[in-house]
Amino acid sequence: QVQLVESGGGLVQAGGSLRLSCAVSGSIFSINALGWYRQAPGKQRELVATIAPSRTTTYADSVKGRFTISRTSANNMVYLDMSSLKPEDTAVYYCNAHTISGSDYWGKGTLVTVSS
Repeated sequence: QVQLVESGGGLVQAGGSLRLSCAVSGSIFSINALGWYRQAPGKQRELVATIAPSRTTTYADSVKGRFTISRTSANNMVYLDMSSLKPEDTAVYYCNAHTISGSDYWGKGTLVTVSS
């Protein structure tokens, strides 16, 4: 099993920055990719960013150039550094771990609210 706990959410003004953290524990070496997803009110959960073991990253078009995903070498922490935040970035952000066997694990989420 993999356990994920997010932290770092809060209220920030448009144009500001915030770092989200995800603490990873359990069967860490079963993890293939790590990522961040978000869900805004009334919308589907969407991919924000992913990072592979090779440290190859992917980003949603809406956050490219503004958000950066990173991880520690031990895969026990995943970060999402957000800058130039916009009101439309307001959402609950979820940490995700995708295992080698194809299972997905999720944190309970952390709320980011961007005011204008």
